[in-house]
Amino acid sequence: MRKTMIQIRDVTKEYNGTTRALDCVSLDIAEGEWVAIMGPSGSGKTTLLNLLSCLDRPTRGTVTIDGADVTRLAANQLAQFRREKVGLVFQQFHLVQYLTALENVMLAQYFHSMPDAPEARAALEQVGLAERADHLPSQLSGGEQQRVCVARALINQPRIILADEPTGNLDEANEEIVLDLFRRMHARGHTVVIVTHDAAVGELADRVLRLEHGRLVGEESASRIALPEPRALMRVSV
Repeated sequence: MRKTMIQIRDVTKEYNGTTRALDCVSLDIAEGEWVAIMGPSGSGKTTLLNLLSCLDRPTRGTVTIDGADVTRLAANQLAQFRREKVGLVFQQFHLVQYLTALENVMLAQYFHSMPDAPEARAALEQVGLAERADHLPSQLSGGEQQRVCVARALINQPRIILADEPTGNLDEANEEIVLDLFRRMHARGHTVVIVTHDAAVGELADRVLRLEHGRLVGEESASRIALPEPRALMRVSV
């Protein structure tokens, strides 16, 4: 039986004391599992991901990651925990526009340990961007920028990869490349949690959790998700 990597118990998140984004959510995610979180806009998906990534705290309940109750950590401890345990991939990329692809990846190293250009360059090579390492974000396509985000998420070798709509701004060709990168992360043993509206993304997961109105309303194996049609994944070495 696999170890539990993420455990959430009776988590409620309220804003301004009135708006309830999450309502008494409990779930477990195993080490090395790939979980997709799906649901309509406003269902609480991103709020849940923010709690898992230690970017926010629940109003009530507990979030335990790799055996640590992160709801009890001080702000500086929480930041350190996030740097060591979690890699984040955002829909909007959040790249520093005046830094090159290489420097953006090295920035994640700076907050974790010491910047290492050869190591960061190797991470870009793993996502197929070795020749674009010295380009600014404005000189990269959307798909290339997202791959820089994946390299940045992986550079500190986190045990958990969290992604918020990572293919939401990509065309079909770049979507396939990025999805293949996530497949390879999962194959290497990372615990992967992705928020998505896309059934094609959910189909790749081991398990799909469905949220509605801030509540966990069900879960299913990925094989039961209806897809528009199967699509082959392009290969990128990771």
